[in-house]
Amino acid sequence: MPMATSRSGQQHTRTRSPSWLAVLAALAFTAGCTTPMDARKDRQYQERAPIASRPVVRPVRSVSSFSESLMCMDRMLRAAEVPTTLITSKQFVDFSGKVPAATKEMVVTALSQMSRVSNAFRFVDFEVDIARQDTVQNLTTILLNNNQMQLQRPALYVSGAIAFVDQGVINNSFDAGISGPRVDLGYSQSRNATVVALEVHLGDFRTRTIIPGLDSANEVIVGSGGQGVDLGGRIGEYGVRFNVGRDYAIGTGAALRTLVDLSMIELVGKWARLPYWQCLTLDQSHPQFQRQMHDWYLESGHSGQSQLLRSSLVTRGYLPQDASDRPVTDPLVRDALARFQADRGIPVSGTIDFQTYEAALGNFVSLAEDGSLARVGWAATGTVTTAQTSADGKLPPLQVAAQAPWSIDLQIENPQPAGERPAFTEGEQVFLSATVTRASHLYCYFADSSGGIMRLLPNLLQPHSLVSANQAVRIPDWMAPNPGFILDAGKPGQETVMCLATRDDVLPKLPPSMQGAALAPLRDVGSLEELQQHFDAAAGSAGMVTRSVQWKVAPAAPAPAAAR
Repeated sequence: MPMATSRSGQQHTRTRSPSWLAVLAALAFTAGCTTPMDARKDRQYQERAPIASRPVVRPVRSVSSFSESLMCMDRMLRAAEVPTTLITSKQFVDFSGKVPAATKEMVVTALSQMSRVSNAFRFVDFEVDIARQDTVQNLTTILLNNNQMQLQRPALYVSGAIAFVDQGVINNSFDAGISGPRVDLGYSQSRNATVVALEVHLGDFRTRTIIPGLDSANEVIVGSGGQGVDLGGRIGEYGVRFNVGRDYAIGTGAALRTLVDLSMIELVGKWARLPYWQCLTLDQSHPQFQRQMHDWYLESGHSGQSQLLRSSLVTRGYLPQDASDRPVTDPLVRDALARFQADRGIPVSGTIDFQTYEAALGNFVSLAEDGSLARVGWAATGTVTTAQTSADGKLPPLQVAAQAPWSIDLQIENPQPAGERPAFTEGEQVFLSATVTRASHLYCYFADSSGGIMRLLPNLLQPHSLVSANQAVRIPDWMAPNPGFILDAGKPGQETVMCLATRDDVLPKLPPSMQGAALAPLRDVGSLEELQQHFDAAAGSAGMVTRSVQWKVAPAAPAPAAAR
């Protein structure tokens, strides 16, 4: 009897459990299908969505390994006084489809960073593909067809493509494990590397031909790897398993930006014939760079004379600022070359040979202990005061002071061909830039062809006269959404812009008639010479420096007669 009771109890227990599970499943199904959900009950939960959707990490500026090198090239282009050049770019093709990135926009950014101070390049943005055109491109096409807009032809264009993407060039994996009655343990590790190559060329837009020698072909390695640990165990009839892993993958977009920055530095350096490898912190004694320097020296007519070399002598204190444009046969330049050669252990000749050319263009940058750029530009050795010719006609040795020279670099930034700037036509916009070698208070005035004078800087939108050293001030600020004023060529004749830099703010010390609003004619000032006299009296012993630039205005061409 006990045996039968036991079996009966067991049988009853086995049949009762499935019935309870069926009842619970039926209740859950009925509640889910017959009772609609009320969204208002989830309001407190949903109110957190706008907060949860916001990023918790601050955005960072997209930089590459050559961001400092781009700024270095900007300074080098400025020292060489490379004129502004119009440039455009083709769309870069990626036949592999493995690197989806806006490479053309990276090219525009690299050129922009190399033109902040030097204004070396201005990108012509025009899209001919109808599928890619936006509102700006559509309006441009309409204005061009109606002759209401002039599209300037670029001189250069950039062409390039993702040459290849070799995935898994090297691949390494390792797996190991151990198993027992109660515990299982496993470990895995993997690593691989992919090679991405970019080839870029510079072409002549007028002839649509690739310029020989102006090319760049570089590769970058994109890697990934991972590690993992598996742990499993059994406790009675139950099992427990853990998995821990960590992985990394270098993004192809950031790697491609590094390739683009490197390629543009190399192309621009070769095109402008500048020692770009100094900005890349490469060994200057490399035979390839030595051959490149020697080729540039021979192409310059065996004289090695260039604006970059004269800028080097000015910055290092061997040549005065106002003598930077003198010919190599000038006694002042020959004396500067002789003293530079003597200091560098070069045979003194007072003329430019390759050894002098190489030494003058070297050491443009200095490196810190961590390999970063500690200094961009040649180290200044002092101020050179202009020597006065003695009674016997000879030039005495130049005197070197302990402070860097103080001067204004004022120049026209309109795209212009090599040689002398042609005259502006009536109504044509004029763009200038002013750079002061020391932190100073900068004032700029415009004199039209009829003798009227007005103040350009400071003005209502640029009220501060204090500017930093070696920072280009655009006149007008064509990069700002609202530049404050537009400088157009006026009536035929000669126009002038003069900038004055003072150590202190002298505007309150000027006559009341000169303290009025900017961009308004000055009534009691008859000439720029009189204006400079007022500044001389206000600046006092602190002194000041001035610089002027002039241009001619030609009459506008008559409009063609309408066809009858």
